Amino acid sequence: MSIVKQVAGNGIPLRGDDIDTDRIIPARYMTEITFENMGKYAFYDARFGPDGKPLHHPFNEEKFRGGSILIVNRNFGCGSSREHAPQALMRFGIKAIVGESFAEIFAGNCQLMGIPCVTAQPEEIRALQGFLENGGQEELLNLNLEENVLSYDDENIPVSIPDARRKNLLAGSWNTLGLLVDALPKTRENAKKLPYLANFK
Repeated sequence: MSIVKQVAGNGIPLRGDDIDTDRIIPARYMTEITFENMGKYAFYDARFGPDGKPLHHPFNEEKFRGGSILIVNRNFGCGSSREHAPQALMRFGIKAIVGESFAEIFAGNCQLMGIPCVTAQPEEIRALQGFLENGGQEELLNLNLEENVLSYDDENIPVSIPDARRKNLLAGSWNTLGLLVDALPKTRENAKKLPYLANFK
């Protein structure tokens, strides 16, 4: 696990409210055994037509290629609680998401991957999306979790993230599974002291 204090990178504006997890990754691409190839399926049905030809979508645009901070609108990640959606975004290259609001389970799944989901006021989000669409895509964005600020151009936008999530990112303790694995030796020692777990290995 790594400490996440700041995320810097180019932005990708993605407009639209209530973008659900089935749009982020269609269910038919969830049959793979691992998450390894999920990145290429991110927004697949919005990015490609039935004939496989690319459609107009920010993830297809050359000017946003390599972007790592996704700028979204209201209730992003709603719908199914599938972990595949944030996995697809992470493997596409997304390292942070800034939006008006998020579905709670989606934001929690992102947190377990070290991807901060922070919120800002709707007018600030729309202004940033417009800035990126109109040629500001080469401007580096900087998300500072210590100060709860997103900076770009000459702007500093206040952002919010639940305090517990923010503290875990700053401390590098965002991966609860990783913490359990790291604590396995201590867990084994404690288990030996319990009669009903005497044979715990």
